[in-house]
Amino acid sequence: MEKKVNNIKELAEKLGLSPTTVSRVLNGKSKNFRISQETSRKVLDAARKYHYSPNRIARGLKLEKTETIGLIIPDIANPYFGSIAKTIEMEAHKKGYSIILCDSLDDEVTEAELLQLLAGRKVDGIIIAPTGKSSRHVTEVQNQGIPVMVIDRYLVGTELPFITTDNYIGALLATEHVIEMGHRNIACIQGINGISANTDRVKGYHDALQKHGIRVNELLILGTDFGEENGYIQTRKLLELPSRPTAIFALSNLISLGILRALKEAGLTVPDDISIVSFDEQPYSAFLACPMTTVEQPREEIGRLAFDFLLIMIDEGASKKVDNLMLQPRLIFRESVKKISI
Repeated sequence: MEKKVNNIKELAEKLGLSPTTVSRVLNGKSKNFRISQETSRKVLDAARKYHYSPNRIARGLKLEKTETIGLIIPDIANPYFGSIAKTIEMEAHKKGYSIILCDSLDDEVTEAELLQLLAGRKVDGIIIAPTGKSSRHVTEVQNQGIPVMVIDRYLVGTELPFITTDNYIGALLATEHVIEMGHRNIACIQGINGISANTDRVKGYHDALQKHGIRVNELLILGTDFGEENGYIQTRKLLELPSRPTAIFALSNLISLGILRALKEAGLTVPDDISIVSFDEQPYSAFLACPMTTVEQPREEIGRLAFDFLLIMIDEGASKKVDNLMLQPRLIFRESVKKISI
């Protein structure tokens, strides 16, 4: 068994390389500094051979950084947030950062506890898709000097930087498409009332109806959260109306799954009996029994830019101003909206 190497200098001497080169390879920065694959492989093989691993705690104390990022999302089980988290993790890995992933369960109390937990772990920065009901516990963390980047939603009344989709435009496009297909009795199953994403989507739906001279029926705007069970329960209610809607706009991918379950139980089909358009494109959207028309959000771009902007704030200070971005959505046309006679 080879004798253990205790520091980078010893490992570098055995390899005939500079400590800087060895350090860059071990911290996953070979590509950044154009270190050849052969050299990288040589360093990694030697690290295994001599049982060397970097003392990240000591390194963090020296640099006054932990090289960790906190990531808080509302629902790990939601493929939309899972995709964003994956992109952030990949970007972090390229830069030598680790991710502490947390699920707030879309609960404000849990979210506040997780923020304090991450602050206690001395993370270098936090990316958060907030519940959106309150901002105080989020701004308190930033006031402690920890950079915070908000994604998917924004917090009204704060200067916290954010990157999100233009939810208003996405909802406007989706609703107008349904109207252009001849529908007038259009329901909207919403998510959590009061958060920016939901507010903007409902407004887009509302304004599209008014733009085309369709009276807004508040009884057709219902729902409590972005989950599947909400979609199921609210669809059951809609089916009991004397004049059931001809189309439903789901404000999340999970809501749309609940709608499909309720319709199947009722013996109804999409789009022959009821049309559906949904926020959030998913890998399965094109492969449902009736391929679903969706509003696609630029998930990978949100994740990539969020990490890049957070890194700027980490390097230049939590008070560093970065741009707020509302990225453009895309409506993907499929077969779930039926053309009917006006």
